[in-house]
Amino acid sequence: MKKEIKIIGLGAGDIEQLTIGMWKELKNAQHLFLRTKEHPVIEDLMKEDISFLSFDSVYEKWDTFEKVYEEIVEELLKAADIKGSIVYAVPGHPLVAERAVQLLLEKGKARGIDVTVKGGQSFLDPIFAALHIDPIEGFQLLDGTALKREELQLTNHVLIAQVYDQFTASDVKLTLMEELPDDYEVYIVTAAGSSGEEIKKVKLYELDHQVTLNNLTTVYVPPVKQPETLYHQFETLREIIATLRGPNGCPWDRKQTHESLKPYLIEEAYELIEAIDEQDDDHMIEELGDVLLQIMLHAQIGEDEGMFTISDVIRILSEKMVRRHPHVFGDVKAEDAEQVVANWNEIKKSEKGKQETSLMESVNKQATSLMKAYQYQKAAAKVGFDWDAVEPMWEKVDEEIKEFQAEVKSAHDKTEAMSKEFGDILFALVNVARFYKIDPEVALAGTNHKFSRRFQYIEKRVKDLNRPFSSFTLEELDQFWNEAKKSE
Repeated sequence: MKKEIKIIGLGAGDIEQLTIGMWKELKNAQHLFLRTKEHPVIEDLMKEDISFLSFDSVYEKWDTFEKVYEEIVEELLKAADIKGSIVYAVPGHPLVAERAVQLLLEKGKARGIDVTVKGGQSFLDPIFAALHIDPIEGFQLLDGTALKREELQLTNHVLIAQVYDQFTASDVKLTLMEELPDDYEVYIVTAAGSSGEEIKKVKLYELDHQVTLNNLTTVYVPPVKQPETLYHQFETLREIIATLRGPNGCPWDRKQTHESLKPYLIEEAYELIEAIDEQDDDHMIEELGDVLLQIMLHAQIGEDEGMFTISDVIRILSEKMVRRHPHVFGDVKAEDAEQVVANWNEIKKSEKGKQETSLMESVNKQATSLMKAYQYQKAAAKVGFDWDAVEPMWEKVDEEIKEFQAEVKSAHDKTEAMSKEFGDILFALVNVARFYKIDPEVALAGTNHKFSRRFQYIEKRVKDLNRPFSSFTLEELDQFWNEAKKSE
């Protein structure tokens, strides 16, 4: 007995869209299965007393569509095993937005069952005609039951199929509203090309308020024409930076080099740290944008010089993140954050391809002196050159303070010696900070910001009293300082 599954498309609308051949296949089928009986053609089948079995009830059993499709496929394969030749009919064309058909084609061969697609009219042609769309302009077909915002290409015509109930429409609406204004106009197209064709234009926020949603419904999102609507997208930013650096762009941006931009990158990084310290989300958004601007400018300079692009930067970063997180993307186990760091350092070491002659070489030469002190100590600690407790660290701080005080009291020219001893105090304090897992650079940045904030309060109080700074005693200024401190 030959085992086969013939898959037939019922078209996008009523029986007028079916070819005579497809209609004969349906009428002559000994064992007919339907994905759903909610289709205009089914009424004509019933008039002809054609018996069938639908899978509508399967949709009620599962929470995910993948489970639904898997059960439908399994039931069809079992039926073909028992009955031999069966026919499976689906809305539209079997190879357009029909996941179960793809699964049948994959699994049928392995089960020794011949699966053939007999065709049928898809909903695309009638939708293009109904909406007057020329697909050569660029269009995108997406599944409404599994819509992801990162898939959307909003400068194209976007068709979202399988939006057949209010729940799916709500999900589609919420996903689109992450990318488009709430009042962006979209179209609900039902039964395109048939006598029951309906096209309704609605505001995006109204999408799930409609009652006409069914198996023949597609949501159409017209291409975005206003550039500002897409200002939040990465590609738009990339185009803006390329324009600024282009022939008709900004003279300042065009003359920048990697070297000339270095101070701006440092400045923007510190301004971001300040925003973080302030716990000001709006300020953080702005400063993160300024840091990103520096990255984009460097990448565009690289592209202009034919050396690299932002895509290279992103690709290298993605590869590194996957490679250095085998506990996430591979089968390596990491019980805690310390183990993650240990794995990271081992992988990093192997990536360099050569042994460093000194652990000190791992420290960034462009780092501030405070950051270098922290990194030098951290590197030395990896091989055991470190105290196990904080008490000897404090003793070292006391020792260095006494040595500094001794230099201050000495009679000879002491500027250089004092500077060295004071540096030793700072280095010893960095050891204490490291023991308590405090980043000294971040700690000092916070203190600097705090001092600036409080001193600005003093300046405001002096200005409010309309007196010159020199007229205030230190005690009065200290009182203002304490007011600022108390207000925090």
